[in-house]
Amino acid sequence: QVQLQESGGGLVQPGGSLKLSCKASGNIFSSAVMGWYRQAPGKQRELVASMSSGGSTNYAESVKGRFDISRGKWEPTVYLEMNNLKPEDTAVYYCNTNWVSGPYEYDYWGQGTQVTVSS
Repeated sequence: QVQLQESGGGLVQPGGSLKLSCKASGNIFSSAVMGWYRQAPGKQRELVASMSSGGSTNYAESVKGRFDISRGKWEPTVYLEMNNLKPEDTAVYYCNTNWVSGPYEYDYWGQGTQVTVSS
């Protein structure tokens, strides 16, 4: 069983920065994608950023140039550096890892961490 533990959320003023961390435990497939999603009140969950095991990244248009995703070199961790935060970035941020192995798809989520951008 895979577990994901997020940390680093909080309250920040507009223009500020936060860094989210997520550590995975359990049997993570070597080619797993790791990433971050967010869900604001009344909205659907959306992809923020993801990174493949090979280092390819994918960002939502709304965060390009402001957010940076990275993965731990030796541990199954993923980070999200968030800069120039805006009130519209306010949401619960969820860590995700997923992969395909043969005929099976695996998809795991963290419990979420709240990010609030407000003055």
